[in-house]
Amino acid sequence: YCHANNVIHRDLKPENILLTDDDNVKLADFGWSAHTNSNRRKTMCGTLDYLPPEMVDGKIYDDSVDQWCLGILCYEFLVGFPPFESETTEATYDKIRRLEVDYPRFMSSGAKDLISKLLRSSSGARITLVDVMKHFWIKDSMGK
Repeated sequence: YCHANNVIHRDLKPENILLTDDDNVKLADFGWSAHTNSNRRKTMCGTLDYLPPEMVDGKIYDDSVDQWCLGILCYEFLVGFPPFESETTEATYDKIRRLEVDYPRFMSSGAKDLISKLLRSSSGARITLVDVMKHFWIKDSMGK
């Protein structure tokens, strides 16, 4: 819905995901969001552990930063902490740049596949939100 209406959230994290009584997901805190006809942005914003490589490197980015954050969220919901969490900001940046993700053994191959398709260094290589909903791990999980 957001991307279809030219809104990039830019700060997706657990604190900004709400669940209604009837199990609908709602996004909160649009303080860093951008509503614009131009999909290209350069402002460094968001939360350290969720920053995509293009923001870390000060490059122009687009709405695929939200797909990156979704990959971080999937990992964190399954493991309990974000994949690039480190002691220092610079160490976190380094892990993000190197895509240093440690997938635990208990994580299913389907979850790893989806997360790896969301956490791509190249923003253009990230799976689209439409394709996320078609991903076999999501479809299998929704059927349970």
